[in-house]
Amino acid sequence: MRLLIARMPALDAALVRFDNWWSGLSRRERILASVLGTLLALAVLVYGVIKPLQAARADALADIRTYETLSARVRAAGTLTTTRTPRRQGPPAQVASASATGFGLVATPEAIPGGIRVTIADASYDTLMAWLADLSASSDLRVRRIAIQRRPAAGRVSASVDFRA
Repeated sequence: MRLLIARMPALDAALVRFDNWWSGLSRRERILASVLGTLLALAVLVYGVIKPLQAARADALADIRTYETLSARVRAAGTLTTTRTPRRQGPPAQVASASATGFGLVATPEAIPGGIRVTIADASYDTLMAWLADLSASSDLRVRRIAIQRRPAAGRVSASVDFRA
């Protein structure tokens, strides 16, 4: 294999000028110029290559975290359906009791001014939250106030929920 090197007069002239300049320097000046050149090369390497790569990597990791969080939220939201949830009809106490029964909860509704108060004596926290979400999606009842107390068993709660009718 034969290597062809193209001669460039401008580069040759620059190399000759550099060689003349370099040979005119004393030993001390050559050391200083070499140290300065090395420091300049390191500064260009650090601030021109390494720092931008680190910043790009940090941005990419932040984007990954953002998209993973969004993906988890989308998965947690469930699938989108075009079917509408059937609306529950009837008096507010009956709507709350029927929905609670569907989730296996024992609800005790009582009328209060402007709505109803439903008391749940013992339920799992997840079931309670699912029941509230179902009521919000399938009826006109809206939570006005909620008080949740932890039960002695892990994951179990009691709740008092005021609904605006």
